[in-house]
Amino acid sequence: MTSKPASATDPPPTPPRLDAYTAPDSLRRLIQQAKAEDLGTHERDITSEYFVDAQRTGTARIVARESGRLAGAALLTAIAELYDPAIAVTGKINDGQDLAAGAVIAQLSGPLQSILAVERVALNFMTHLSGVATLTFRFVTAVAGTNAKIYDTRKTLPGLRALQKYAVACGGGHNHRAGLHDAVLIKDNHVAQLRADETLVTAVKRASEQARADSPQPRFVEVEVDTLDQLQVLLKGAGEHVDMVLLDNMPPDALRQAVAARDKLAPGVLLEASGGITLENVTGVARTGVDRISVGALTHSAPALDIAMDIA
Repeated sequence: MTSKPASATDPPPTPPRLDAYTAPDSLRRLIQQAKAEDLGTHERDITSEYFVDAQRTGTARIVARESGRLAGAALLTAIAELYDPAIAVTGKINDGQDLAAGAVIAQLSGPLQSILAVERVALNFMTHLSGVATLTFRFVTAVAGTNAKIYDTRKTLPGLRALQKYAVACGGGHNHRAGLHDAVLIKDNHVAQLRADETLVTAVKRASEQARADSPQPRFVEVEVDTLDQLQVLLKGAGEHVDMVLLDNMPPDALRQAVAARDKLAPGVLLEASGGITLENVTGVARTGVDRISVGALTHSAPALDIAMDIA
């Protein structure tokens, strides 16, 4: 464990590597689940069977209907292969790049019945993930010129966490902990369970020592506080035992005071603002001097980006 996690200041890869977020086998299982949900147990698109000649081939273009940031195009080849290896995918724009309305993202060529079957599942992934990337990029743009970085949270859709975090990276954001298994975040509900013979400081020291002795070591130890008094007590008594402090739902004035306290008492500790962060207030939060801003809305409230498939 280091006093400052590498991801706190390092920029996300551009474009991010999909296989750094989800293994090919895991991705195939997820696509297969979506396919089974759509085609049913007999794997049939009965409308296309009834209406389109099985021997007919053609070309489809995946087109952005509005501007934004792309995520999910990297899934297209895996989706096509799972539906019909005869579908050829030609990418035009890579994940992590900007989209203009009308831009052709990719082209699919092959049996039309198969292309029609692929359409909805492919677009479901791409519209959602591109929506996450686009919203993330808006937050990242709003804090440009400050030292603050935008981070995601664990407020993700079940089964889609890896892909949503990939989409956040496509939008220029950073990833917080992957889950409960890779980093320590002591929150208010943990603090409420303090033993009678412990204070917040002694409990944090105990947890930190356990973390440092564990293998593999957690990526970081972070503690949530919701008052400046809690912050000062923590920094004075256990500043050397924590990597970060999460400042929960603090207004800008309190955040500025928190930064001043940190700079005086434990300058190596990173400060993360969280709670109630919106596009309207994130610039002001960033200007307080915090290092990180975590935004649950990136993954739980991102509107889908309008992407469609046009068949010639």
